[in-house]
Amino acid sequence: MYGKELILDIHNCDVSLFNRVDLEKFVKRLCGLIDMEREDIYFWDYPEDEHKHLPPHLKGTSVVQFIRTSNIVVHALDDLGKVFLNLFSCKDFSDNEASIFAEKWLKGKINNKIVITRN
Repeated sequence: MYGKELILDIHNCDVSLFNRVDLEKFVKRLCGLIDMEREDIYFWDYPEDEHKHLPPHLKGTSVVQFIRTSNIVVHALDDLGKVFLNLFSCKDFSDNEASIFAEKWLKGKINNKIVITRN
């Protein structure tokens, strides 16, 4: 196996967690849980004056957390209360532990889960 990718769609999340401070805590703890070594982290959200004019599927904060073995990408959508998470690593990890943690931390419900093994 070369690697694994976990793709999660989590609905009905607590949108009060959709800020840079809480999202960084989320990815830090997720990395600790699955024993991934963190590298650089980057955030993207639209400036406030643009944010209010965006359609709901664009309103939110995105995070890219590079890990020693690849990356974690999180898209948190404010108006929809949804998080779309991709976790890819060439190091094996427990997708069940990561899924349960993400669902509990974000106080939502997993709507879709896909695990892909890369060869």
